[in-house]
Amino acid sequence: MLGAFVDEITEIRLVGLKHDLPEGRAYGASMGLATSRQTGLVFIELADGTVGVGEAWGPPGVSAAYLDLIRHYFIGCSVFAFEHAVDLILSRHYHFGIQNQMMSVISGIDVATRDAAAKRLGVPLHALIGGARELEVPIYASGGYITAEPEADFEAQMAKIEGRGFDSVKIKIGISPASDEWRVAKAREVLGDDVELLVDTNSNYTVDVALESMHRIEKFRIGWYEEPLPPLDFDGYAELRRRAPIPVATGEALYTAHDFKRLADMRGADILQPDLSLCGGLGQGRRIADIARLSHLRLSPHVWGSAVGLAAATHFVASLSGYPHAGNCPKPALVEYDVGENPLRDDLLKTPIAIKDNKLLVPDGAGLGVELDEDALARFSE
Repeated sequence: MLGAFVDEITEIRLVGLKHDLPEGRAYGASMGLATSRQTGLVFIELADGTVGVGEAWGPPGVSAAYLDLIRHYFIGCSVFAFEHAVDLILSRHYHFGIQNQMMSVISGIDVATRDAAAKRLGVPLHALIGGARELEVPIYASGGYITAEPEADFEAQMAKIEGRGFDSVKIKIGISPASDEWRVAKAREVLGDDVELLVDTNSNYTVDVALESMHRIEKFRIGWYEEPLPPLDFDGYAELRRRAPIPVATGEALYTAHDFKRLADMRGADILQPDLSLCGGLGQGRRIADIARLSHLRLSPHVWGSAVGLAAATHFVASLSGYPHAGNCPKPALVEYDVGENPLRDDLLKTPIAIKDNKLLVPDGAGLGVELDEDALARFSE
């Protein structure tokens, strides 16, 4: 592809990050516990020296292998025209499909390239994806994780969250409908009646079991029921949503707007949850947002990675349309804010993204508006 002088992409590299959790402090969800937090940061460099950064979800070693495959498509591209290279990759390598970690790498490249482009223009990243409708983005606390001692540890987790004053809190369920009822009842007891309570099964159920769980917990006023079914059970989602007494949310394991269009066309969810570090980045994120808007569905991005992914999600939600609402939005789009042990978010930036009154303050610097702490980057690099 023809170059564009100082705007040319000249290099792309990936840095793997990992933090091993201390012995006995693994945590996770119904499908299993995590003993470490890991992700990959993608750095792109322009001919004039401008550097952008994005995040690629998943094991960095796998991401690095995919990057070796697709890097050459981007080298020499204008930073403002890189999406043509993405389309070429998806067309030429159609045998690979889209539900894989190649899309995670493309996601990281997408955000990194937009970060660099915004820096070149001296504007915040949200200016390149529609502009900010708001500069304070509401969040929900994501915690209440399943551990090796799922009941013994749960109340202490809830107490820590309660002390931070979150308006909305999501907890993990999915061990069994009886366990779900116990966890939700305990969370409601500790958090009180005024907190919006969300639940996440992490795809561990079938339609019948999800319905049993929902009927057991609906009395506790649940804001949404996340990932009740395996991600590709589109027919199951359509059936479940028709019968569910609680709004259904899903999408963190779906890739590109194609998956989300299928889900939306089947009316399989009330809330779409793309993860910008794997769905294809901000370009795909905007297309998914358009699908949500045209289908009159809510949207709330999944975030469970580093500070870079959190920054991208913050700019993304800040840029979303308020349609179909006008002055009053009853259920604004929320950014997921993980409260588990995660120094890849808490320690990675020189200045963490600020939180005020349960809202993330959108960074106002050029690009993502964040600066990596080089010592922390070196400490977590694999």
